[in-house]
Amino acid sequence: ESMTLKVKAAHGLRVPFENHAHRYIEQGAVEVENSLYYRRLLADGDLILVVTGKIEKKGSNNDNNRV
Repeated sequence: ESMTLKVKAAHGLRVPFENHAHRYIEQGAVEVENSLYYRRLLADGDLILVVTGKIEKKGSNNDNNRV
């Protein structure tokens, strides 16, 4: 399993970095540590895993009843 993940925020979201609450992951792809924090954000759909040459969505497509 990889030590880092290449991710970007889901459309319209800004997601704080794990150890930098005032720095955000936005629509540009960034590499982050493969930690529980980022894996949960991927599972929730707040982050999207970026795969070389394409974007792979993680989680369900039902928006989890967001308000």
